[in-house]
Amino acid sequence: MKVLLTWTRINYQIQKRMSGENLIKIAIADDHKIFRDGMKMALASKKDLKMLWEAEDGKDMMHKIDIKKPDVLLMDIRMPEIDGINGIQLIRKNHEQIKIIILTMYDDQQMISKMMEMGANAYLTKTTDPEEIYEAILTCMNDDFYFNELVNNAVIGKLMQKKNVRQYYGSNIPVHFNEKELKILKLLAEDKTTEEISKPFS
Repeated sequence: MKVLLTWTRINYQIQKRMSGENLIKIAIADDHKIFRDGMKMALASKKDLKMLWEAEDGKDMMHKIDIKKPDVLLMDIRMPEIDGINGIQLIRKNHEQIKIIILTMYDDQQMISKMMEMGANAYLTKTTDPEEIYEAILTCMNDDFYFNELVNNAVIGKLMQKKNVRQYYGSNIPVHFNEKELKILKLLAEDKTTEEISKPFS
């Protein structure tokens, strides 16, 4: 019922956007033109999305954000001029409301945890199916974060690392959890599976 209500709400938002109201403005920052073109083609059929602009490097991305602010930014990590790591820091200083979806080839847990802690709303690899990317866009707009198996495993790994540090050094060491970690901890406490955690939240 929870999932049904969530998708009912998302579908309602889609209907509003398809009628011309509240189109989701999308931007892509990636130094590979072939990938940018492929992503634009994959999302072109989604009538509730509007492609605002594309950027070939981090400097171009920051310039365009100041001129036309997107609702959702699909951003690579490895880019010339300003990479995704520095880019997300700059964006979060002045544009907290932009939803940032990392779309990259990197899938190691350290990088995933780092980008999520720095303010990413979702983390996907470039091999992700376009329908899941679309789902991530809608979920970030409605629920702030999109949790998939990559993110869940990275966050759980980080939680285990913090737990081990506390056990090794004793209970005197404070362990701090960020918003995303607390959200996943709550779901784990409710005996949710990785698949259930990955679904949109209401």
